[in-house]
Amino acid sequence: MGLCGLVGAVIAAAPAAPVATAENACSEGVLVSSIRLEGLEHTNARVVERELLNGAGKPYSSQDFEKEKLRLQDLDLFTEISVSCEQASGEATSQTLVYRFKEIFRWIPAPAGKKTDRDGLMIGLALANLNVAGEDIRAEVQYRTSTDPFLDNNEYAFYASSPYMFGIPLGWNFEFLRTDSYDDIRNVDDDSWLVDLDLDYAVLKHFSILLTGAFRYLNFDGGRKLPEYGFGFDIDYRDRELDTRKGFYYEYMLTHVGSGEEDYWEILNDARAYYPLGRFVTGATALFRYRPGDVERYDYYYHGGANTFRGHESDSLHLGVHEALLTLEERFVLMERHAASVWGINFFYGIQLVAGLDGSLLWDKGTPGWDDYEGAVYGGLHLVIPALDRIRLEVGYSPDKGEPVYYFGLFDKTTSARWRSR
Repeated sequence: MGLCGLVGAVIAAAPAAPVATAENACSEGVLVSSIRLEGLEHTNARVVERELLNGAGKPYSSQDFEKEKLRLQDLDLFTEISVSCEQASGEATSQTLVYRFKEIFRWIPAPAGKKTDRDGLMIGLALANLNVAGEDIRAEVQYRTSTDPFLDNNEYAFYASSPYMFGIPLGWNFEFLRTDSYDDIRNVDDDSWLVDLDLDYAVLKHFSILLTGAFRYLNFDGGRKLPEYGFGFDIDYRDRELDTRKGFYYEYMLTHVGSGEEDYWEILNDARAYYPLGRFVTGATALFRYRPGDVERYDYYYHGGANTFRGHESDSLHLGVHEALLTLEERFVLMERHAASVWGINFFYGIQLVAGLDGSLLWDKGTPGWDDYEGAVYGGLHLVIPALDRIRLEVGYSPDKGEPVYYFGLFDKTTSARWRSR
C-alpha cells in the first residue's frame, strides 16, 4: 500500500472524538475526594500517578489536567486520555475524579526500519515491548541491513530506556550496537561494537544533571578501544517533549572520547525554542559541537541528508572535526493527534506541513568562515506517530546544488542529528 493509501486508511479508522456531557463534567474548584484510573490493562497505576497534578484533597483544576495530559502523552503509552467526575447523590462539595485511558499497542513484532544519511534505508526485523512489566520501560532487539547494496551493511542492536529508575526520576537509556558495514562517507570499514549508557536525573522541575558512559571497539589496525565519559545539564521549559509546541530547551555536555591515537574532548551545546500562533508553530534550533584534541577521520562529522542538512546528500566532500547545524522551521498542524485502531491495534497519528531554512557549518581548525557555511530551504509533510515520533517526507533545495533533493526521515531532526551515526 502506498503512503497516501496508508494515510487514508488511518484517517478512515479514526473514531469520532468523545463528547463530554453535563452529567460527567468536572466542576472547577470543587474538592476531589478520590481518584479512579480506568483502562490500565498493562500499565501500573504508579506510572500514571507520578505524572498527575490533580489529586485527592485538592480542588479540581482543568488547567492542571491539560498539563498532566501532555505529560501522560509524553510517556507514549496511550492513544486516548480523558477525565470525568462523579458526584455522590446530594453532594456538591466533593467529586471523584475518573481518568480513562486507551493503551497503545505494547508488543511489536514487525519489520524494522532506519534511515541514515550514511547507509540510506535499512530494513530488517524487530521485537519491541513499549511497556515492560507495566513500568514504562521500552526494550527492543533488532536486525537491520542495507537495501542498496542489499545485505552489505548489517546492524544488530538492543535498546532499553525509561524515564524512571527504581521509582526515582532518573531517566536512563541503554544501547548495545554491533555494526558490520562499509562507511563510504569516511572511506573506512565500520566493523565495530558499542555499549552506551546515558543517565538524566531531574534535580529540579526544569533542571536535570546528565551523565554518559560508553565503550567502542573498532576492529582495524589491531583493534582500537575507545572509552567515553561525559557530564552536563539541561534546562527544559518545553510544554511537551514529543511534538513540542511551546517553550525552550538547552543542553550542555562535556565528553571525553578515546585514548592513544584518538583522544579529544567534545563540547556540545543544543538549543531549541518554540512558539505557537494558532495552528502555526515556529521552531528555531541550534546544535554546536566543538572538539579540541586528536580526532580520527572515522569520527569526523558529515553534513547532508534528512538528518543534518537538507540541501544535498552526504558525501566525503562534506566532512569536518567541528560542526554547527542551524534550523528555522514553520509547522502547520493540518490534523491534530487522533486515536485510531486497526485490527485491534491501538495507535495515534497527526499530520503537519513544514517549511524551513537549514544552515550548515563544518570546519577542521580555528574559527569557521563563510567558506564553511551552506544554506538550504526545505518543505514537506510530517506524519506524527507513536514509537518513532514522526515520519518525515521532505524536499530540500540549496542554491549551491541547484536542484531539489527528496528525503525520507524518521524521528524529529533534533533527535536524529544527535545520533545519526548510530
